[in-house]
Amino acid sequence: MTDSKDIQFSRKRTWSHDLPISYLMQQGVENPGVLSLAAGLVDQNSLPVSITQSAFQSLFSDPGSAREALQYGTTAGSLSFRKLLLAHLSHLEQKSAEELRMTVDNIIVTTGSQQYLSLLGEVLLDPGDICLVAAPTYFVFLGVLQGLGARIISVDTDESGMKMDSLDTTLERLEAQGQLNRVKMIYLVSDYENPSGVSLSIDRRKKVVEIAQKWSKQHRIHILEDLAYRELCYDGPVLPSIRSFDQTGETVILTQTFSKSFAPGLRVGFGVASKQVCEAISDKKGNDDFGSTNLSQHILANALRENIYYNHVEYLRSVYREKRDCMLDAAETYFSKLKNIHWIHPGGGLYVWMTLPDSIETGFKSTLFQKAIHEDKVMYVPGELFYAYDHGLGCNEQPAIQKNHMRLTFGVQNSQGIQEGMKRLSNAVKSFI
Repeated sequence: MTDSKDIQFSRKRTWSHDLPISYLMQQGVENPGVLSLAAGLVDQNSLPVSITQSAFQSLFSDPGSAREALQYGTTAGSLSFRKLLLAHLSHLEQKSAEELRMTVDNIIVTTGSQQYLSLLGEVLLDPGDICLVAAPTYFVFLGVLQGLGARIISVDTDESGMKMDSLDTTLERLEAQGQLNRVKMIYLVSDYENPSGVSLSIDRRKKVVEIAQKWSKQHRIHILEDLAYRELCYDGPVLPSIRSFDQTGETVILTQTFSKSFAPGLRVGFGVASKQVCEAISDKKGNDDFGSTNLSQHILANALRENIYYNHVEYLRSVYREKRDCMLDAAETYFSKLKNIHWIHPGGGLYVWMTLPDSIETGFKSTLFQKAIHEDKVMYVPGELFYAYDHGLGCNEQPAIQKNHMRLTFGVQNSQGIQEGMKRLSNAVKSFI
């Protein structure tokens, strides 16, 4: 018998909503034959099966190591693994740990970087607190912020990332409104941002640290630097992080993941923060899960220790570089002759950001999206999902959300699938030009 009494959910439950990705997955299932240029997944065929198998066998050849890996770990993560992460960051930054002002005590291992983003939001943000984000930015983190009841304020961007003059002006405006005390965080995807594919320029990486410190008048304003795609660079070396320009080691919080560069199924990410922030995250994480999967940490530790991880990353770069170039070539072939359509050439990551004429909307309810799915059998992610809604403003005060963008991914499809998908998408778009 069903209880007819209403369930009294928490306030936080009312702030959380199903992610758009669920709708996209549903469309893929309900429309057989659809080619997806939407799913932000890694290439199935590039997953490190033999490497992981070798690491696993090596680990379990020693009963003592095997038992350690199968036991509970610590909340912060395996000490030996965190030492390897410290060396890994030194390798990426080409600086010593001392120069980077970090020790193993500044590192916490999490279940993917997504957990770190959520934990950090929990320990830093109260309802009504403000997080500044790029327009556009990673929509899953927008969902996290919304679920915490935070205000999300967008800052303008260009092809070099968040515009520093706009950030400075926004903070000046908030101070004038008496709201500076509510600003807790600036969120940035530094490298090959999801969705736009742009990277924050070196000059802006230095400048954003200066701005955050300048406006930290009543309390520290943290920069949360999301480096999920950092190692998927195709046109040059790995760029120095924003954190590398933080001379205090206190302003910038960095998070990274092995989901894109190795294997998402292992669910291993980590974050670097001041000891105070680490203590707060550790307390929250300890209550949540006692610590992330110990076995996955040991497998990755083996891959890092034996340097086979870096060989795999080089292989991944060659795979994705070829697929990126394939998508850009297809864009040139099928879209270059269509008026007022342009796209960003990403130096890494998994995404191409395409802009259509202002008159063409790309959202779920748009005629274009429905035609693309049902007639042309191709799927993309509408760009409007990556723009924030500021719950501190009325409906008439919201900044205009751009509705003429598409995020396309080359991660999942092979070259033939990319070519065919772009051809189908151009056929859908042509109907509206």
